[in-house]
Amino acid sequence: MRNTRLRLLAVGAVAALALSACGGGGGESLLEVADNPSFDAGTTMKKLADAGTIKIGIKFDQPGVGYKDPATDEETGFDVEVGKIMAAGLGIAPDKVEFVETISKNREPFLKAGTVDLVIASYSITDDRRTQVGQFGPYYVTGQQLLVRKDDNSINKGEDLSGKKVCSVTGSTSLKSVEEKYGAQPVPFATYSECVTQLKNNSVDAVTTDGAILLGYASQDPDKLKVVGEPFTEERYGIGYKHGDAAFCTYLADTYKKIVDDGIWKKAFDQTLGEAGVDAPTPPAPDPCS
Repeated sequence: MRNTRLRLLAVGAVAALALSACGGGGGESLLEVADNPSFDAGTTMKKLADAGTIKIGIKFDQPGVGYKDPATDEETGFDVEVGKIMAAGLGIAPDKVEFVETISKNREPFLKAGTVDLVIASYSITDDRRTQVGQFGPYYVTGQQLLVRKDDNSINKGEDLSGKKVCSVTGSTSLKSVEEKYGAQPVPFATYSECVTQLKNNSVDAVTTDGAILLGYASQDPDKLKVVGEPFTEERYGIGYKHGDAAFCTYLADTYKKIVDDGIWKKAFDQTLGEAGVDAPTPPAPDPCS
């Protein structure tokens, strides 16, 4: 592991991650790709660097976080930029990153089966998940809030949810939280976009998940939707990898430290989530790799 850390630092000195374009997905990139990086034989980093490609699971329906435009097939969002950063340290150019749609219930199965190499998909760190997969992080911390119809003044906080139909995605921690804390009637759907459609059709009373995701939907339809209440949970986003791959975790940790120190993390935030008019927070300190 020590050799891996030293080699990564050496690679970073030769090919630092740097701002090269406006970012935000598509054919542009925040990153300068590492030139011929060297990793220990047998490691995941070596395998991916030699292949020159990587598969990263993201969400396709979360504006500002992980989103794929159906008209242009362009992926954008903070998670997308973090994925490009992690790939660049491996010597993999943005156009060699394959972003795979990974809905909430598929995140652990996809990592276990090798369908993807990483999951960067608004993936909250939990003790239960860490028994199944590796989770580096947090690389971002947000909190659970509520999205309601603009003309609905009956819901302003979590305590107003008793008996209300609340939608979130199947397998998410958000749905369990509002059911246990506030007595809401959980209504699971596969994607947040489906939940928002149900909200607009009056089939549910609210949509709940992380505030960053909800702001993206509200900004798309401000005449019909609004985000209400203060965050009532803390969601620590992590990067998923195959369980037990400690060397890969160390690579992710070293790369994360570098982009925080160089200001790349803040630039990635400003050009994605920051477009909703919020200031970049202080990057969180990640948990130690084990």
